[in-house]
Amino acid sequence: MSLASGPGPGWLLFSFGMGLVSGSKCPNNCLCQAQEVICTAKQLTEYPLDIPLNTRRLFLNENRITSLPAMHLGLLSDLVYLDCQKNWIREVMDYTFIGVFKLIYLDLSSNNLTSISPLTFSVLSNLVQLNIANNPHLLSLHKFTFANTTSLRYLDLRNTGLQTLDSAALHHLPVLETLFLSGNPWKCNCSFLDFAIFLIVSHMDPSDDLNATCVEPTELTGWPITRVGNPLRYMCITHLDHKDYFFLLLIGFGIFAAGTVAAWLTGVCAVLYQNTRRKSSEEDEDEAGTRVEVSRRIFPTQTSSVQEFPQLI
Repeated sequence: MSLASGPGPGWLLFSFGMGLVSGSKCPNNCLCQAQEVICTAKQLTEYPLDIPLNTRRLFLNENRITSLPAMHLGLLSDLVYLDCQKNWIREVMDYTFIGVFKLIYLDLSSNNLTSISPLTFSVLSNLVQLNIANNPHLLSLHKFTFANTTSLRYLDLRNTGLQTLDSAALHHLPVLETLFLSGNPWKCNCSFLDFAIFLIVSHMDPSDDLNATCVEPTELTGWPITRVGNPLRYMCITHLDHKDYFFLLLIGFGIFAAGTVAAWLTGVCAVLYQNTRRKSSEEDEDEAGTRVEVSRRIFPTQTSSVQEFPQLI
């Protein structure tokens, strides 16, 4: 059978064999042994190719890698351990880990992460340990970032740029045991209240709770974030600050001014009404007097005859 007539079984087997061969190589300068590939500190600037497809543990730490290509990483369907700490990775996109759904350990610490997509970890339902510490440019996390990582037991968020965290971000982690939150510039203002109350209600005490402290506002600087729930509740719900007092004063003055103007207008209307009514009454009285006088002049005899009519006995 010629190749022109279509790929036969021999050609398919050949292609499959080539795929296995290409997937069984070892990247240059890396060490490959027993389903483990170690490329630690090899000055790599990009994700290495030729990683064996049956790799279960991959060490890419201490390099200069700037991104993780989903297409190549997704070929490692048996991967359970991935160490990418101390690289230059700036962001992890949607479905970066789409093909490595067996992943249990993931270390992205000490990189240049600025953003993590809400769907980045969406397929990692088996993930047990996640480390994204020491990413000072990571300023926020979406509330659904950990929505599908329900097996997560260890989460390290130390030394990032996080200033606040949505209380819903940790709702989907029922088995979380270890949580690190220290070294972040937590702003314990009213927008932080929900998360602070969540830490109290859920009894989720960070492993470094005494070191996870507020940097703002001034009155709460140095307070552990696990203990600011009640002070924040007082400040944000029951306590009035200077702006609130000014607002209430302004509202009170407005109500007083409006009431005064309304009373003045009511008085003016009442006075005008009384004057109008008095004038109307005086005009009616004058008109009635005029009619009586006219009647007396027209019928003088009738009046006298009525007065002098003899009284019958």
